[in-house]
Amino acid sequence: MRPVFIGVGNHGIRIVLSVKCGGCKRVPINPNGYIFTRDLFIKKLEELLWGLEKNSHVWIIFEEKQINTRIVEEILDRAPGDLLKFAYVLSPGKELVFEEKPSWASYFETVFYDSLWEFLKGKEKKPLWQAYNEATLSIGEMFSKLYYYLKTQMLVNVDMADFMQIVRGGNVGILRILRTVDFEWHWGIWERGLINILAGKDISLEKVMGILSRFQEILKDKDVIWGVKTDEGIRGVEVLALLVRRW
Repeated sequence: MRPVFIGVGNHGIRIVLSVKCGGCKRVPINPNGYIFTRDLFIKKLEELLWGLEKNSHVWIIFEEKQINTRIVEEILDRAPGDLLKFAYVLSPGKELVFEEKPSWASYFETVFYDSLWEFLKGKEKKPLWQAYNEATLSIGEMFSKLYYYLKTQMLVNVDMADFMQIVRGGNVGILRILRTVDFEWHWGIWERGLINILAGKDISLEKVMGILSRFQEILKDKDVIWGVKTDEGIRGVEVLALLVRRW
């Protein structure tokens, strides 16, 4: 199984092209093709979807705009039922977890979203395009590391079965790379999580276990699957946090 990343629209395309993972398939979709040559667009879309391997992880990445959402609906209408579909939605300034679930979301195992608040909170000091550029690189790195961790031997392993246990079943969620973990943030709204920790040689096991214990305290279902990998080439700790709740 190799993951398939479909980027719809400008920002979705840029994220997809920044993903670096061995064997993954990257598919950029320009909405202009749908607007101006719809029949040809649909034909190529169907060829793509029906050519994918059974049980492939298909990530559809897009900014929440009407034309992008319409294309996503076309993809969902034509995708075989044996694909595992996930969404990653850019929703600047909007926390989807507090919004009513849209009809298209029911076709995904989990709809992950990013309100871009980490990148937009300083927007008065930098242009919006710069915030989007920073977000694009960070999200691409995040996807790359997610599949690296799922495939790599760790001190404490997480694997594909663990990933599927957390993400299946009609959820909304977030996926973040954290270099510092601020537990004052709204982690408490989430129910279950997959936590991967990359620790430098200067980080004690006690600190690692403290981070994991804190996540377990704040998740409503107390359901945390976790993995740890050490890397002598880094200092400090990096956390890949995948958190979900029923939607």
